[in-house]
Amino acid sequence: MAARVPPPLRPGPPVRYRLEYALYRLFAGLMHLLPLEAASAFTGALFRWFAPFSKRHKRVMEQLKLAYTNMSEQEHAMIAQQSWETMGRIFAESFRINDILNSDRVIVEDFDAVYARVASCNGFVACTAHQGNWEIAAISLAKMGIKTAGIYQRLKNPFVDDLLRSQRTVLYPDGLFQKQHSTALSATKYVKGGGALSIMADLRERRGPKVPFFGQPAPSNPFPAMIAVTLNKPVFIAHVMREPGVRFKIKVTEIDVARSGDRDADILETTARIQAALETNIRTRPGEWMWSLGRWI
Repeated sequence: MAARVPPPLRPGPPVRYRLEYALYRLFAGLMHLLPLEAASAFTGALFRWFAPFSKRHKRVMEQLKLAYTNMSEQEHAMIAQQSWETMGRIFAESFRINDILNSDRVIVEDFDAVYARVASCNGFVACTAHQGNWEIAAISLAKMGIKTAGIYQRLKNPFVDDLLRSQRTVLYPDGLFQKQHSTALSATKYVKGGGALSIMADLRERRGPKVPFFGQPAPSNPFPAMIAVTLNKPVFIAHVMREPGVRFKIKVTEIDVARSGDRDADILETTARIQAALETNIRTRPGEWMWSLGRWI
């Protein structure tokens, strides 16, 4: 009888992943040792100083030129620096989400009216942008006692990905849908069943319809509008604004969902309205948006 040949060994995770995870945990520990304000200011300063030397800074400047054609290069550079500092602050604050949640650092404008409206909905879509600190948008719902689910792009590093998902359980008690082919169906069923779905709506969607964004045709995500039009559900926009001392103010507005009866036209129009609302919020505080996203470039 021939000897049984064992199956080939599957390669384990690259050593790089373990090193990245170790560094991530080390930095997380440091961020918990420092007072929240000091941790936020520290990483904000690091990003402000060093990010302009990164490859992404060129994209930031190019996109600012597209969005603000009447501004000078110095004004573009100032917004870029503010944006990098904001991203740095968010990096530190992401390790302290529980501290922010269990504090009085987050204020929702017109809380009672907003709560009454969202609590009356049997399912809705909540959209926000990579602005201020987008994690805080989910905190507003958590403070209202409304459970929500989100959609996320899985990270290449499985160790860091698992850690980040576990850290965000408190924000998304109904779970996170990993972005893949089955996500649209699962998320739609979730909203149809009365769930509150949180979506980052400012990302570039290469196959999405091009609608105006800062005067430029931008491939946009039609999914929030698709759910709203198909299921007759409302869409809310959460604008997270930074305040001194690692405090945040959230303004919630409702989008007027197109209801002409032409499904495709209504989805396109509602997508345009969502992007217009996000643009309005970004223009209010351009230094708090992530200009490195690659919205047009």
